[in-house]
Amino acid sequence: MTVKRIIPCLDVRNGRVVKGVNFQNLKDKGDPVELAVFYEDEGADELVILDISASLENRKTMLNLVKDVASVLTIPLIVGGGIRDISDITDVLSHGADKVSINTAAVNNPQIIAKASEEFGRQCIVIAIDAKRIDNQYKVYTYSGTWNTDLDVLEWVKNVESLGAGEILLTSIDRDGTRLGYDIELTKSVAETVKIPVIASGGAGSVEHFFEILTRGKADAALAAGVFHERVIIIKNLKLYLKARGVEVRI
Repeated sequence: MTVKRIIPCLDVRNGRVVKGVNFQNLKDKGDPVELAVFYEDEGADELVILDISASLENRKTMLNLVKDVASVLTIPLIVGGGIRDISDITDVLSHGADKVSINTAAVNNPQIIAKASEEFGRQCIVIAIDAKRIDNQYKVYTYSGTWNTDLDVLEWVKNVESLGAGEILLTSIDRDGTRLGYDIELTKSVAETVKIPVIASGGAGSVEHFFEILTRGKADAALAAGVFHERVIIIKNLKLYLKARGVEVRI
């Protein structure tokens, strides 16, 4: 049985962790290095840092922040935001990240997936997809959820898998920060379309939501932010709950 992963996400802006609803109304949630230490101690399987304004501000990822967070972790670190080319990937990995998450640059230039996969190994390349339902179809959004590319999500995931993506980080913009539950229909459809792992993101509000997305939703991992930052859900307790319900997790 596949071991399911629980992944806290640190959305970072101006060097601080923030969280909003539907990508809007961001509020300060703390220091990224302190939170990284805290979540590893709690039993997180991996950690994601997303420099959420880098693409919008047309700048590179904050490498000093990546280095500082990586220095306190032993679990894998995924970093995204502002990664536009191979040199950016080199910089982020050389500053301590284990994987890079690419969204906007992958849509703008899909060949970056193939080049990055060939140079660094597909296990390092996570393609982030921000999805929103438009007229009963899921569309891919870029630039922090501000630009509708008109790409169909299922067509795009097939494309990124064929180009060499090692994993997909799938966020429902509609559910982001709402705590109404993950988008099971979206996640399940993507998981059934590709053979690579799918990390589900957007909407976690209860331990039941994690169980549903990791079973009915067929996600390989569940990512969350606000419910962890505000201590609504404790990772250790979440894993004990999942284990008791037959989900294989690392305790």
